[in-house]
Formats: sequence, C-alpha cells, structure tokens
Amino acid sequence: MTTADTNDPLSPDTQVTITGRNVEVPEHFAERVNTKLAKIEKLDPTLTFFHVELQHENNPARGDRTDRLQITATGKGHLARAEAKEDSFYAALETALAKMERSLRKVKARRKIARSGHRAPKSTGQLAAELQQKAVQQQDQEAAQQGKYDVDPYADQVEDIQPGQVVRRKEHAATPMSVDDALSEMELVGHDFYLFIDEETQRPSVVYRRQAFDYGLISLTDQE
Repeated sequence: MTTADTNDPLSPDTQVTITGRNVEVPEHFAERVNTKLAKIEKLDPTLTFFHVELQHENNPARGDRTDRLQITATGKGHLARAEAKEDSFYAALETALAKMERSLRKVKARRKIARSGHRAPKSTGQLAAELQQKAVQQQDQEAAQQGKYDVDPYADQVEDIQPGQVVRRKEHAATPMSVDDALSEMELVGHDFYLFIDEETQRPSVVYRRQAFDYGLISLTDQE
C-alpha cells in the first residue's frame, strides 16, 4: 500500500491523502489530483479532508483489468463520495471528479433554495428540457420492459441457482434530520437511496430517486 500526503495548492486547513492498493502513486499524479481537488474545494469551503483511493480491478466482462478510483470528501458533519472505473487512473480521476462536482452543485442549489424559503421559478427552456428528458427516459424504460424477458443473458453462465444471501452488514449512527437534508446527503454520497430518522416524525424513513428529477419517501409507522 502506497500513501502520499500533500496540501498545496489547497487551503492550509485542507488535507489530501492518496492511497494506492498495490499501486504506486507517482508524484506527478498526486500533483494532478491536488490541483483538481482545489477546484472541488471551492464548491464547498467546509470540506477539510480528501481521501483518494486507487486500485486495479479485474474486468471479467472484458477479460482485462480496469483502474478504480474513489474520492471521499469530508466536511463539517457531512461527506461526499464519488467512484469511477476506467482504462486508466487519469480517466477515472476525471470521471469521479465530474460526478462529485455535479453532486456538490446540486446540493448547493438545494440549500440555496431552502434558505430562500421557496423554490426558484423555472424558465421555459428548463421546463422544456425536463419534459423532453422525462419523455426519453419513459421511452427507454418501455423498450427495456418489452424485451426484458425475451432472452436470459445468464442462461449459459449459471448452472445451479442458489438463493441470495446477506453478504454485508452496516450500522450507522443516526442523527434526526429533515427530508431536504436527507436528499442532500443522498446526492453527496452518490447513492439512489438514503436511510435516516425524520426529525418531524422521529421515525425511520428512506428517500429514493424516481424518474427524471423526482424523489420518493418511505416512512415506517406503528402497526395498529
């Protein structure tokens, strides 16, 4: 395992750790990571620590190896995470940075709207773009459903079907938060759902992505 630590040119209080799992981290790559993260830092000044992890992974579908890179950014009471797998660590870095930038910008806009107390009005162009995107996604989903059961892509790969098993468990401390904060946390970690305690109801709840720009909310209630 190789680790490189560097601060410049990020702000003095920000730390960057680059870890390579059976991968040597060259100095010029560490400098590139540092320069790129300086731009990400400007999107959220509360971020004080970045951990970048590099790892080679086998790609069974292609019969070769891919380079996996994950960025975890830690701030005051929150974190952001982005991951990418590409043919090179340089390409993976660009892809992961783009994902993290989109998430941070989306959360920044959400917080700005929340502070103003109302949702910003959408322009005609924005509404048209959203409607077009929803239509395209609906067409893609319909096409996928039509051919979903025509061919079994795993018919020649699976001999014995085994029941699914729980292979990983996680426990997290839960601080009650609003639904809007839960949506922001979901965007920051790059997941399609987020489990939290709703501060209004004090019940376990889950926010999740739906089609296009919509979200869903599931809450548990007592059985009567």
